[in-house]
Amino acid sequence: MTSKVLMGNMPELMEKILNNLKLEFYSLYSCALVNRHWCKISIPILWQDLFSFSVNPKPLFIPIYFSSLGEDEKFIIKECLKEEGLNIEFSIPLFDYARFLKVLYIYNLEFKVKQWINLKLGQQNSVYTNTWTSPLITLPFKLFIESGATLYEFGLSYSEFLKFQSEIFLPLEQNVQFFSKLQHLSFSLDTNSSLGIENINKLLRILAKNSTKISTLSLDIFSDSKSQVINTLSPALKLLIKSQKQLRKFLLNAGSDYSTEFFTTKVYTTQFHGIISALESQKNSLQNIRLAGCEFSDEFEVLNNCKNLETIRIRNCDSKLLKIFDCNISTLEITDFQIDVPIIIQTLEKFGKLIQRLTFESKVVIRKELLLIEALKSFCPNITYLYITDIGLPTQLIELIGNLQKLQFLSLGFASSVPEEDRKIRVMEFAKILPSTLQYLDLANTWLESFLDILLNNCNAPLKNLLIGSCSFDNEKNVKALINFCLQKGTLNYVGVSKSRYLNLDYDIGNELEKYVKLVPYDHIVVYRDRNRLYDLID
Repeated sequence: MTSKVLMGNMPELMEKILNNLKLEFYSLYSCALVNRHWCKISIPILWQDLFSFSVNPKPLFIPIYFSSLGEDEKFIIKECLKEEGLNIEFSIPLFDYARFLKVLYIYNLEFKVKQWINLKLGQQNSVYTNTWTSPLITLPFKLFIESGATLYEFGLSYSEFLKFQSEIFLPLEQNVQFFSKLQHLSFSLDTNSSLGIENINKLLRILAKNSTKISTLSLDIFSDSKSQVINTLSPALKLLIKSQKQLRKFLLNAGSDYSTEFFTTKVYTTQFHGIISALESQKNSLQNIRLAGCEFSDEFEVLNNCKNLETIRIRNCDSKLLKIFDCNISTLEITDFQIDVPIIIQTLEKFGKLIQRLTFESKVVIRKELLLIEALKSFCPNITYLYITDIGLPTQLIELIGNLQKLQFLSLGFASSVPEEDRKIRVMEFAKILPSTLQYLDLANTWLESFLDILLNNCNAPLKNLLIGSCSFDNEKNVKALINFCLQKGTLNYVGVSKSRYLNLDYDIGNELEKYVKLVPYDHIVVYRDRNRLYDLID
């Protein structure tokens, strides 16, 4: 069996095995060097998503794409690079690499091209203008379309869109396979400008015609109350939404806030011209919705018909939006400068027993803070993931956490509301009540990490992942406590610290700790609240 896999006699099985390495760039690259059969399977996987920042750190692949262009297009590329003193020699590609692309965010494409140019010039920061950068972006994009690539993810913003000439639409119309299997679409529009509005409309209609399998649609359509652009684009946006067979996740960013030291001014979008109403066509499939910067209007009542909604995320929106939902909510996220506590309490009473993943990121006054904690304690016994910030560390919160007997993920971010003389006692109380189900603890944005030794010496939870931000390991008590915790519990797999602390960690201390636990940058193991794969670290 093993020999058959190694010799390439079972390509379907080998492909499934190597697909598990698609996020491990260097491991997959090593597999491509094993033999001809492994190379033939590895290369298409390796080139699916090279533009992502987390996959490939150096953009050395950029000239390979340039080498796949036609002769006239190569001449244009050479002229662009000559203006900055760069010469390029084109090689003969071994594969049709452009055809393998599955994920394309134009921002990432532009960034990697500029990063490659900087690398060649030995510079750190890009200083290039759109007038000559445009062909370096447009021509590879055209290459991907004409090569027969089929995208699964695509992202484009308004500013990036303006770099493309109208000639890009002919290849898009002729190569319908490019968007035919698209599952994730991210589209950002500056609806305060009418520049390029005809081409934007055209692209939306091409997407509506050729992309019917989108499961995640993310729209950024911030506009002021006087803008008519959103009204102009709404027919194409509604057509795009209605053309989908099973839209599961809808994300709408429609506003912003301007914060100063003393106050925050919110800017809401109030008119959506039927874009929200179009979600009626997706009422049987829609499961996840995220709204940002939205003022409540009757148009949102359509969401009451989406009975399969499980995840609701509200960021800087009118709190009245929470009143319209009548579904089985398992994930609730509320982020605002100041939340409307009475409405939140009503929501918790309505959905509390169903809620498993809960996020509160806001500032509340102390009196209402205790009301909120009491509501969580009374109505939400089944929480497995809790992210809560700016709520201090009152004894009521400690009791709440102790009562959550299904809690697996806990992320905290406190204001410094506990007096210095009480902090050690409060940390000890907190550590002792952590439930036996807890496997992930993020204290990176709290003062608790300053008392890491007390925390670990009194913690009985079988933690697998501990995130402590910039906590100093120069403190011998912290290092000793961490080692003792690993020896006694035998469960801790990863400790995440801030990137700067990770890069400057004392060599001897790092080596000693690595005998017991894996130290990694914070960003490598943090569980982001808006990701679907919330339980990957546990599973």
